[in-house]
Parts: sequence; structure tokens; C-alpha cells
Amino acid sequence: MATFEQAASLAARLAVDSVKEQFSPEERLEAIQRVEEEDLQYMPLPDTLRSKLLNMCRENKVAAASAVVLVVMALAIIFADKLTVYDPNAINLVERLMPPSRAHWCGTDDLGRDIFTRILYGGRVSLLVGVIPTTISMAIGIVLGMVSGYIRQLDAVIMRLADIVLAFPSIVLAMVVMYTLGATTSNIFIALSMIGWAGTARIVRSQTLSLREQEFVEAARGMGVKKWTIMFRHILPNCLPSLIVLFTLNIPDAILSEANLSFLGVGTQPPDSSWGLMVSQSRTFAMTSPWMLIFPSLAILIMVLALNFLGDGLRDAVDPHMKK
Repeated sequence: MATFEQAASLAARLAVDSVKEQFSPEERLEAIQRVEEEDLQYMPLPDTLRSKLLNMCRENKVAAASAVVLVVMALAIIFADKLTVYDPNAINLVERLMPPSRAHWCGTDDLGRDIFTRILYGGRVSLLVGVIPTTISMAIGIVLGMVSGYIRQLDAVIMRLADIVLAFPSIVLAMVVMYTLGATTSNIFIALSMIGWAGTARIVRSQTLSLREQEFVEAARGMGVKKWTIMFRHILPNCLPSLIVLFTLNIPDAILSEANLSFLGVGTQPPDSSWGLMVSQSRTFAMTSPWMLIFPSLAILIMVLALNFLGDGLRDAVDPHMKK
């Protein structure tokens, strides 16, 4: 006696044969292609970094708006000479301490210099201080973090050195470096680069410890690939999404550190201008001419908030589990 499964199989074959008799081979091929196209239409797109960024722009309006604000501020800072007719260092005592007006949108300082112009030109220093030391410190932290995580013999030495750097307040270490080397803009780059690598090294080390046990790394090691090739060609690309997020979050820290150093008198020095130095110079006139303090402080606030919101959006896009 035929079983139920055999009967069902026989019925299915008879149904298929009947369908084949109704349609020609060309029609059956066309139907198959149409079904495949419909499947491809509803197939999810590959989860690439570009798709993650597009999803962030659609879902996180605050991060998208922050990116627009940063682009506008960066363009205004870069093309400052096209947006203002004043010299940032030109002294005009006749127009000193003038409130905001049509001629001077943000007023003038105690030497008659246009504050809006000085904010634009000072933004160049603040932006460079945010980007260059962050890039240098992250490059150092990436190399030391991968070496610490992959070459275990050097792990203890590198991590203890990172512990020493993290044990001291970063602003104190930066002040020590500035007092030792001198208060110049180039020394600010050195000081902030020396104190910012430890956190990056710890993050990269933790990811390297996880990735070094993955199958693709084991396969490369079994094929005799050199350690440095494995670290930079196989491990580092898998760390890039997190490093991009970390980069956007480290820039505001560098900007605030430069502002603190300039406020304490060991950062950018006159006649150069930076937002921190402008805030420091406005302390004496904070009550009588508050615009000298308000507008540079607003520039710092907007830049830092926009970078932090963008960094949070990138973090959520790259690793949605970090939202929790």
C-alpha cells in the first residue's frame, strides 16, 4: 500500500506535468525569470558602511543636521577672507568695544577688532587643533593597540604605559608639555597628541583580541602571512567603523583642551587668535561688553555639540546595539 508521502509526491509530479503541458518552454523560462526578478527586488541591500550612513541620515535627523552645520562652519572658516572685509589683527581704537551692529555683526573687542572676523580666522586654529592632534594620537593608538592585542609579549608594557598616561588628568599633562616646550601652536599639536593616544590604544587592543581568534585570521596565520600584514590588512579594516566614530568624538575633546590651555595662558598666543584665547581675553569685559564673551563661546558650543551629535549618530549607525 502506498504511503501518504508517496501519494503526495505522485500528485505533485502529476501537477507539474500538467503545468508543463499547458506552457511552452519559453513561457516557463520567462516565468522563472520574472520570479527571480521579484525576489531580487525584495532582497535586502548589503549592510555596507555607505548604507549605514544613509540610514543614519534618514533615521537620525539630529545627526544629519549636525553634519550640515559642521560643513557650513568648515566652509565659512576656510573661506573666511571671502566672507569678511576686515583684518582680524587690525587695531582700530576709534571703534573699540562697539556692540553688534550692521557694520560689525558680533561687535568689536577692546582693540577695535571685528569679533566676527576673529571668530572665522580663529576657527582655523581651533579646527586644526581638533583634527591634526586627533589624527596623530589615533595613529599612535592604533599601532600600539594592535601590537598590544596581537603580540602578547608586548601587551603588558604597552598597557602599563597607557595606564600611566590615563592616570593623570589630560589637561595637567598638556600644561606640563606646554610649559616645557613653550606656548606655541605647533607645541599644542605635540601636547594633545601625546595625551590622546591611550584611550584609542585600549579600544583597538580589545577589538584586536577578539579578531585575532576569528577564522580568517587563523587561515592567514596558517598560510604563513606575516604578523604586520595580518594586523594592517586583515584586522585594521574590521576596526575602521569604530575608529571613524571615535575620531568624531575625539575632535571636540581636542578643541576643548585647546580652549582650556588658551584660557589658562599656555595655548595660542597673540597676535594669533583662537576661540579659547578670545574667551580668555574677554574676561575683563564680561560685564560691560558681554558680546566679547558670548560669540566665541557660542562658536565653541555649536562646534562641540555638532561633533558630539554626529559621533553619537555614527555610533548608533555602525553598532545599533550600543544604543542601549
